[in-house]
Amino acid sequence: MFKRIALFLSVCLVPLLSFAVDNKPFVGQISAADLLNDYQQFSSEYNNFVSTVADTQAMQTLKGKDILVLFGTWCHDSQREVPRLLKLLDSSKVALASLKLVAVGYDKRDPEGIAARYQLKYSPTIIVLTAGEELGRLVEKPKASIASDLSQFN
Repeated sequence: MFKRIALFLSVCLVPLLSFAVDNKPFVGQISAADLLNDYQQFSSEYNNFVSTVADTQAMQTLKGKDILVLFGTWCHDSQREVPRLLKLLDSSKVALASLKLVAVGYDKRDPEGIAARYQLKYSPTIIVLTAGEELGRLVEKPKASIASDLSQFN
């Protein structure tokens, strides 16, 4: 009887424990390359997204600006929008002042407190800044397109 109980517990608990460990979200700053290399959902969306000529041109309005992306590796909106943003940045070759990707946990916090400083409520949130001043933000998903929405922040 003891062997059956032990077998039952091992069959039930081991998968649950591995599920909990494997699905722990990444939290903190991450490079675009590491995000795309380490998270299949992000790399798949990046590879499948095709930007338009109009979107590629609209991205040029971001020249010289800083972009801060607050997102969750666990968030389906982030898994869709962040790779699209990265693909647009790559295809447009826009010269940003900086790009900072900050992953947050389920509680929408990060170790450096960046999400709290920018009052993150929903993910992803893409913030366009110049000289430390926020020009605008795209929250969760674009109204028209990422490029079109971001190009409005001048």
